[in-house]
Amino acid sequence: MLSNAIIITVLLIILFAAVKGSLKHFKGEGGCCGGGGSVVEEPDKKLDGPVIKTSIYKIEGMTCVNCTNRVKRAINRIDGASASLNLRKKQAVVQFDKDIDDSILISEIEKLGYKVTHH
Repeated sequence: MLSNAIIITVLLIILFAAVKGSLKHFKGEGGCCGGGGSVVEEPDKKLDGPVIKTSIYKIEGMTCVNCTNRVKRAINRIDGASASLNLRKKQAVVQFDKDIDDSILISEIEKLGYKVTHH
């Protein structure tokens, strides 16, 4: 009888830890994608010139802040583009101060393993 109580207690502890980790993951606070602990959001990039165009890209596959940081860094490496990402909406809002073809941006995002579903 005592052994059953111990087994049930251990299972409840494991279940609690699993649920807690899952909730953090779905809120984008988990340590997936090579991260862990507290994750600092990638800083915004300032454009050199005035904004001439703004585009919104829907991105599938981003599950955490580490994912959005990877995508933001990739976009911000493109001269003339500056990104702001929203994990909950799974989108990137990109401002441009130069004329950049969408295919360049989409290619950089998809090289990371994400899928651009709408732009």
